[in-house]
Amino acid sequence: MSGLDVRYGPRRRRRRALNGVSLSVAPGETVGVIGETGSGKSTLARAVLGLVRPSAGSIVIAGEEVAGHGARQWRALRRRGVVQYVFQDPLRSLDPDLTVEESITEPLLIAGVPRPEAARRVRDFLARVHLPEELLDRLPGRLSGGQRQRVAVARALVTEPRLVILDEPVSALDSAHRVQVLEILKDLRAAGVALVFISHDLGSVAGIADRVAVLYRGELVETGTAREVIGAPRHPYTRLLVRSAPTLRSAPADRAERAALRALLDA
Repeated sequence: MSGLDVRYGPRRRRRRALNGVSLSVAPGETVGVIGETGSGKSTLARAVLGLVRPSAGSIVIAGEEVAGHGARQWRALRRRGVVQYVFQDPLRSLDPDLTVEESITEPLLIAGVPRPEAARRVRDFLARVHLPEELLDRLPGRLSGGQRQRVAVARALVTEPRLVILDEPVSALDSAHRVQVLEILKDLRAAGVALVFISHDLGSVAGIADRVAVLYRGELVETGTAREVIGAPRHPYTRLLVRSAPTLRSAPADRAERAALRALLDA
């Protein structure tokens, strides 16, 4: 994406949710997008998925300019499974009346994959997310939180997309399941899948991302490798995030320092 602007509200009182955001993701690369609530993370995801129309800028997915696509063009793009999305809450993202096998098969049938080939790919991708075939007949309500999220990941990957957007994919999981899902996502880089990992948790992003992009009030204020952003943050908001992440620093940020950074940010 390049120079992406997204605005909400009536014309005279329009609020700019994204302001000139430019970001690229290469095949096999994981880019972590971090920021607090209201920073523009979800708006960025919705724009890339065609759920909101940008007021300016360009979005190119697999060589195709999509920022100006209408509803019919977006439907065709989604049917091909070029871009996929993994929600924060897998229980809400999976149809409670469909078995694991039916949930993972559905996007393949929509894309026109024959049933025998779809059945083979379902089992292949179930193995990739380290789930046994005995779960294929189960409904989501009979799975653990970690199992449901791995099913959601398999469902997103089974169409072999070029880009997968993951919106807080581990925030609802306990520590053991969080590690499992993060390890699975790391393995996807070898398959050439481009991942956008959206989170407010810098610790989770640091463990998986090749690059980190920091959003603050709709603007991209800092980008760099995970090592650069965490080891030598340049923007005061990034420094605040690093100091506030308990998994990255042994001691919490000093109150006076946090107050000073907040004052600088709000100036």
